[in-house]
Amino acid sequence: MLQMSFCGFKAGWGRLAVAMQVVTFTTDFGTTDAYAGAMKGVVLSLAPRSVLVDITHAIPRHDVRAGAWVLAESAPCFPPGSVHVAVVDPGVGGPRAGLVVEAAGHLFVGPDNGLLTLAAFAPRRVFRIENPLFRRARPSPTFHGRDVFAVAAGRLAEGLPACEAGPAAETMTDLFLPASGCVHGDGEGEVVHIDVFGNLVTSFSGGEVEGRWELICANRGFELRGGRTFSDVPPGRLVCYEGSSGRIEIAVREGSAAALTGCQVGTSIHLRRRS
Repeated sequence: MLQMSFCGFKAGWGRLAVAMQVVTFTTDFGTTDAYAGAMKGVVLSLAPRSVLVDITHAIPRHDVRAGAWVLAESAPCFPPGSVHVAVVDPGVGGPRAGLVVEAAGHLFVGPDNGLLTLAAFAPRRVFRIENPLFRRARPSPTFHGRDVFAVAAGRLAEGLPACEAGPAAETMTDLFLPASGCVHGDGEGEVVHIDVFGNLVTSFSGGEVEGRWELICANRGFELRGGRTFSDVPPGRLVCYEGSSGRIEIAVREGSAAALTGCQVGTSIHLRRRS
């Protein structure tokens, strides 16, 4: 049986994995320009048998927290040993480091700006990308996605171990999302993510939310029904439920809770059960 240690993927396992190495991409590049395609081309030029998967290229521009959330929600669904390239990098070309991180049975490649840390949670091993083999000879200061991170991902997909990327780093920039615990009858929290449907992902942990609730945000109050899923309320009505992330979410059936309530990421919310 093949075994994988926390400290890294064994060289033999890495070489065997080359035939079907999964490499994913999460960026804010969009698909109109050549950026995403260029990154894929670099990976395939180094590891032509790789299986390339777009998680998304539609992260809101420069929104590191949104990118971190999407990566953390999607990466665990991929096979162990997958390489995840994430680039939401408003500080590109600046002093922030480029990293390869071994964590949770996967490899993560991207900037040290908090983007990787929700997915690449401790325990982990962190390496700075400094080996010339893991980057282009003269990387563009504005396109590290192609010239640093895609090259590093290609080398990993070839089977090179993460420790060859460069020196180990004792720390990396961490991004923390607020956690408000379970809400029973009354609780203060905030919106931590808004998805493409306008659903509000909150800081509250999942739990029993059946019944009638009041949502207070931005000095406005809204009535909503607690349920299991969207079909528990009529179209256009607010519902709260335990979402796929394990957190309480607030949605409008066939509508947008963000548009209705005016909430944004970081908006404080108060949930109160009504009799």
